[in-house]
Amino acid sequence: MCGRFVLTATPEEVRALFRYAEQPNFPPRFNIAPTQPIAIITGPGATPKFLLARWGFLPGWVADPKAFSLIINARAETAATKPSFRAAMRHRRCLVPASGFYEWRRTPAGKQPFFIRPRHGGLTAFAGLWETWSSKDGSEIDTACILTVPANRAIAAIHDRMPAVVGPEHHAAWIDTMHVDVAEAMRLIAPVDDDYFEAVPVSERVNKVVNDDERLLLPLTEPLAPPAAPEGETAAEAREQAQDPAGPAGAPTPARRAAPRKKAAGGKAAGGQLDLL
Repeated sequence: MCGRFVLTATPEEVRALFRYAEQPNFPPRFNIAPTQPIAIITGPGATPKFLLARWGFLPGWVADPKAFSLIINARAETAATKPSFRAAMRHRRCLVPASGFYEWRRTPAGKQPFFIRPRHGGLTAFAGLWETWSSKDGSEIDTACILTVPANRAIAAIHDRMPAVVGPEHHAAWIDTMHVDVAEAMRLIAPVDDDYFEAVPVSERVNKVVNDDERLLLPLTEPLAPPAAPEGETAAEAREQAQDPAGPAGAPTPARRAAPRKKAAGGKAAGGQLDLL
């Protein structure tokens, strides 16, 4: 699952990596939450385009958003067959730029938040889907969600799922829905290598959406050490085990219905109303 994430890179750094023509200006964000606008990179061809979308996917066939659960994540394994995501997987795949994301590990003392970031710094790109939803009065809203995959060995110590990462060499292919079909696109995403991310314990201040400052990233202790592979197990075998849907113990967080929303992209987040499909 991915319920909060971070984008602290400058507009110039994001544009340099994704190579879109637009020149948007946006501030650093340290606690991006559901229902808030997020930056996405879209196709449908290989030429990237920058777009702001509400983090909370709405399929085009939804009649009443207030009666539909807020979708911020979609399981990559089933997105091609689920009615909510089938069309977007074929025609509206996107990239979500991020500097890292937050995840919570259950402990006897409560939930400990971790900031999970690329070990060597810089930007990463999550696989996503987007959709333009139209109301009866003709108004439109662009919406998006992040695809998740089973956690690799390092992240499984915190949570059993993680965002699907698209490597820079696959950015153009992932968004190119005109020439890259769903089956080929699915081969581009998988749990990243165990040493790609590092997990840093951080303050519970991140639990409150109103807190959105660089102090959220301050580590409480050293980064969580990734567990070593069992003796004799190769890195490829470890990744294969991590991709097994039955892998790490623990059931996914149950879905909860979202409260009615009055704000669209650009509105404030009503924190804590999440769905994981």
